[in-house]
Amino acid sequence: MFRAKLITATLGVMLLTMYISAQVAPKPTPPVSTAPVSTAPVATAGGRLTEDGGQPVGNNQHSRTAGANGSVLLDNFHLIQKLARFDRERIPERVVHARGVGAHGEFISYGDFSEFTKAKLFSAKDKKTPVFLRFSTVIHPGGSPESLRDPRGFAVKFYTEEGNWDLVGNNLPVFFIRDAMKFPDMVHSLKPSPITNQQDPNRFFDFFSHVPESIHMLTFVFSDQGTPSNLRQMDGFGVHAFKFVNAKGEVTYVKFNWRSLQGHKYDSASEASAATAKNHSNHTADLYESIKAGNFPAWELGVQMIKPSELDKFEFDPLDATKVWTGVKEIKVGKMVLNKVPSNFFQFSEQVAYSPAMVVPGIEASEDRLLQGRLFSYADTQRYRLGTNYLDLPVNKPVVAVNNNNQDGALNGNITDKDVNYEPSTKNPAQNSDPSAEYSQAPLTGKVQAQRIEKTLNFKQAGEQYRAFDKKMQDNLIANMSGDLNAVKDNQIKIRIVSFAYQADIDFGTRLAEATKVNLADVKKSITLNEGVEPTKWKKLAE
Repeated sequence: MFRAKLITATLGVMLLTMYISAQVAPKPTPPVSTAPVSTAPVATAGGRLTEDGGQPVGNNQHSRTAGANGSVLLDNFHLIQKLARFDRERIPERVVHARGVGAHGEFISYGDFSEFTKAKLFSAKDKKTPVFLRFSTVIHPGGSPESLRDPRGFAVKFYTEEGNWDLVGNNLPVFFIRDAMKFPDMVHSLKPSPITNQQDPNRFFDFFSHVPESIHMLTFVFSDQGTPSNLRQMDGFGVHAFKFVNAKGEVTYVKFNWRSLQGHKYDSASEASAATAKNHSNHTADLYESIKAGNFPAWELGVQMIKPSELDKFEFDPLDATKVWTGVKEIKVGKMVLNKVPSNFFQFSEQVAYSPAMVVPGIEASEDRLLQGRLFSYADTQRYRLGTNYLDLPVNKPVVAVNNNNQDGALNGNITDKDVNYEPSTKNPAQNSDPSAEYSQAPLTGKVQAQRIEKTLNFKQAGEQYRAFDKKMQDNLIANMSGDLNAVKDNQIKIRIVSFAYQADIDFGTRLAEATKVNLADVKKSITLNEGVEPTKWKKLAE
């Protein structure tokens, strides 16, 4: 006891002495940093584009490809860095397709299509494959009203006997751009301003004024198809060209189109606003209530097919995601039925992860430049958003056994009890590749390049779509598009966008000019002035 008191007293004296010394002693001079001081200027709008490391960018418009129709090259570091950085801009919400809802169902094949593809889900009549379909809005954030104007994601995961196949598309048949190089830029322009946090027509029309091929998608989005009444009464599309490959290795280029068996129903802008006022989750409610009541929504899967030798016979490029395959016959290959509401919204609708790179033998990606970027970006997003082992989650896990040497990583729940985690090995000779699952071969010509595709045909199909709309749909398209375009402060951008509509269809452009108070003579002058001009360097009229 006495010893404890002595120690305590001694410590008290020491602490008091240290405190007094600290008050009277001079303060030590902070050490001078020897680290180099950055003199780099702060980035501002405009100026030379650079990589994250400060290196100048040589080409920010086109991916490097192996020839005019070849795949995008992995050595295109600017593209890889751009997409990888883009994928990591949000956590944990999806950068795009954040607001979504899904449901379980099954796909039933209408027959044996082995003449075209060795994919087993198409190998026999009435063959059933479980699926999970997720609908979503593309641009708006999680929790946003479901009736807002936006393309809708239409992503289907097939749990096949050969692994998962993800057919990741939209409810509209085309897209705004044709090269993945511009995907982050496009989404940035459509997302809220980093200054005001508001979506701004000044920003996205500024971007689209440099992308004439976007008028086709804009024609769809600003029509009533941009505000579907519900998720059951709209179509779905794979958007891109893909490949069917049969057992002989013969390739057929295909497009996948989901056709709603419930018909089609779209809202006007005012009807969509009224629906939002009643329930901003109205699409989720409608889907769940329909399934629970036994009214199972269904879609037929149609496939359009083109032989490789026919690719160059069209006036457009069939591998251009801004185009539909006009005049190409569609055959129905099966039906999808949604019949079960998920037991947990987050574990299924939020954790489900899609990637167009997830294909099974008999289905492959085409050389579509937008699709090629998505092959990397989508899976990369899921690894970032959900972790390396995201495919172990129940909604993503294949129904077949997984057998490879990938290991460890965060949240790895697999028990690995083998010593041989490499291949080939004399200790485990049974583990090997399956030659029948190899990708098909494709001939290549030309040289490595970063160029625009040759057959752009930017306006024709937009005009055909405008003329296919009935009068009410045309009227609403003009009203919706001019409503946003009238918010644009730069009249030159308005003239440029109206010129796209005018080149698509004279009536379309004339009516849009009237609705936006744009001088039609200026529209015609702009068209003449920019004939043959690189779209990203379009010329303004003299003020």
